[in-house]
Amino acid sequence: MNSVLSRLNAVFAFSVSVLAVLTLCCFMSTAFRDRSLEIQLGADEGKLHVKKSKEFHSLPKTDLGEFTYHLAANFTDMFDWNIKQLFLYLVAEYETSNNVVNQVVVWDKIIQRGDTSVLNLKNYLPKYRLFDDGHELRGKEVTLRLYWNLIPLAGHLPATRSKPSTFVFPLKYS
Repeated sequence: MNSVLSRLNAVFAFSVSVLAVLTLCCFMSTAFRDRSLEIQLGADEGKLHVKKSKEFHSLPKTDLGEFTYHLAANFTDMFDWNIKQLFLYLVAEYETSNNVVNQVVVWDKIIQRGDTSVLNLKNYLPKYRLFDDGHELRGKEVTLRLYWNLIPLAGHLPATRSKPSTFVFPLKYS
């Protein structure tokens, strides 16, 4: 006859196995959904500026890129029973002679389930500044792209990105 501990061990192991199968079924019910979304994103052409940075904490040879942008998106369809939050971040990408790939996060936001998931930002300033570690930001083409990570209750963390939007900084300092 089995002892009480061995019976408890068997019940516990069976319960964990059932929970693992149920979690897998929950994950599979939403794993193959299309997470792409149509987003309207762009920089406001009249408000592009490049300045020599004069801040006390910056390096002596840095450019500061200033711009405003507009962003319109509806993330309501991203939420299903398995998604508890979205992490959105806007990335500015450009090339310089020193670095082939420069990526700077200029804005981010966390949207919880139940929060307003419709964004309509117009003439919006970046949350974080766009510094270049040299004097190479003038005349550069910058690509804006919105990325979003879905944070589920169970399963993998799918990451998606929008179509790019480009603009060119002016050639002269302002």
